[in-house]
This record gives sequence, C-alpha cells and structure tokens, in this order.
Amino acid sequence: MALAQAPTYQYFRLGNSQDVTTKTTAGYGLLGGGKDLDEAFKWLCEKGGGGDFLVLRAAGDDDYNSYINGLCKTNSVATLIIPSREAAADPKVADIIRHAEVIFIAGGDQARYINWWLDTPAQEAMKAHIAGGKAIGGTSAGLAVMGQYIYSAQGDAPDDEDLASAQTLADPFLPRVTLRRDFLNIDLLRNTLTDTHFAKRDRMGRSLTFLARIMNDGWSPGPREIAVDEKSAVLVERGGKSRVIGSGTGAYFISLPRGGPEVCKRATPLTFRDVTVYRGPAGAEFNLRDWTGKRGVHYTLSVVEGKIHSTQANGEVY
Repeated sequence: MALAQAPTYQYFRLGNSQDVTTKTTAGYGLLGGGKDLDEAFKWLCEKGGGGDFLVLRAAGDDDYNSYINGLCKTNSVATLIIPSREAAADPKVADIIRHAEVIFIAGGDQARYINWWLDTPAQEAMKAHIAGGKAIGGTSAGLAVMGQYIYSAQGDAPDDEDLASAQTLADPFLPRVTLRRDFLNIDLLRNTLTDTHFAKRDRMGRSLTFLARIMNDGWSPGPREIAVDEKSAVLVERGGKSRVIGSGTGAYFISLPRGGPEVCKRATPLTFRDVTVYRGPAGAEFNLRDWTGKRGVHYTLSVVEGKIHSTQANGEVY
C-alpha cells in the first residue's frame, strides 16, 4: 500500500474551515515595508466583503493570521507558504488561491517569488484572482512583484547586502541589476516599476538606474514608477484613484522624459536628465490613470555622471 505523500506547502487557517463566496471589489494595497499599517489591512478586508483573506509567503510563519483576524471581520484568515516550484505546481495550492477573496503577498525575498512561483499554476491562480476583480496587496518584496517591471534580486545571495544606489549609478550593468517583467497582470500597474523601503534605504538612485535600463533595453519608451517608503502605503481603487497613508515620507510617483538616458553603458556612470517626481505624503491623492496628484510636491531630478541633482530646496532627493 502506497504511503500518502506529505504536502509540499504549509497552510494555516483561522476562522471558518469552509470557504464562502462574497461580493468583492478590486483594489490594490501597495505597502512600503516596515511596520504594518492597520488601515491598509482593514481597507483590503473591506474589499473582500468579509470573505476569505489569504496571505502568501515563500518562507516564514503564520503570524499575520492573528494580526489580521484581530483587525477584520472575515470568514477566515489563512497563510499559505509556497517554498518551492514543486509546491507552486501542487493543484491544492492553486485551489486554495482561487478560493480567496483577498490576497496579500508578504515581505521576504522577491527572488524566491520569481524563481519558485513564475510559470506555475500558483502564479496563474494569482492572475485569475486579479482578473476576477478581487483585491490584492503586498509589502516589501510582495509589493516589488506587483508592478509590470520588477527588480528580481536574482543576482543576490541570501542575506546579501542591499543593492546600493551608488553602485548602480556608477555602473547600470552590474550583474546584480536583474530586472524581470509580467509576474502579475494588474492593469493599473502596467508600464510601472514598484519599489519599497524607498527613502529609508536610499533607493532613488537605483530606481533611476532600473528605469534607465528598462528604456535602454527597449522594454518601454516611457516607464513609470511607484515607490513607497517604509511605514507608508498607497491604496489604489479600481478606477485609478489612490491615497497615501502612514507615518513614513509617503510615496513617490516617477515619470520619465521621452528619449531615454543620455548615457547608459556598461562600467560607465549613468547620465539621465529631467526625471519628474511627485512626492505624496500622508493625505495626498494620486490618480494613476492621468498621473496627476493633489496635496503633494513636484520636483525634477537629473543624474549627471552618476550623481543626482534635484530642483528641490537644498538639493534634496526625497
């Protein structure tokens, strides 16, 4: 008699063991990492209509379950840990994802999401969730994979030091500058790079490098970026209107001039002029459809031979 095979994934659930179907509303919670924001999770729960809230991870534990369960009235809160390509191919994993009303992608290492989940039934189930008009959110690495363009961190060893802005500005073709695209299919985040821990970890320079590479490599003539600082979040409604919440510096909505960087070559400092930045602090609004905002600050950045220059007072970048 054959022994039952142990599951390749881990699944932890609080609440009703039976799934329900509720009326859902699309929405996208973009969390910048650091301390979790109660308001963002309550907003996602509301989008799910009290249904089943699912946290996705590649590693870790189920500590989100009790946190979310204490904030929201839901049918259930569960964590699904998908630690390998074998797990992501398990039909039960895709089935669990398909039955969720809300998905939240936790932080961690986005290289694992790309290496383990890309081109698997788990990824297809996530895409179907979005296409079905259901809400999804992510924090840190989870937000990094929500945009069409992704810094995949695939050149990094586990626990390696953060890829620094100064490194990428000095050489846009460093082996660690690894970009991917089309992990998810969120219409409002098409042609968009998403980044996290933004001001806290001084990531403006590397983001400008990533955008320069996207243009230089022919992926887009004019990509955009939504970069969110720690302790901040952008809550995006299905029509494109969004608002910034949290106690961090807020969110940065970056757009590029047509024509691309002046200099984007291997082992050569980047030169890239007239990049437009809109910084939205808490309370700001921004419409992703027409790329305009309220209650924020506009300024321009240029990179000249690897050094960033700002039109803000005192030359501030953030």
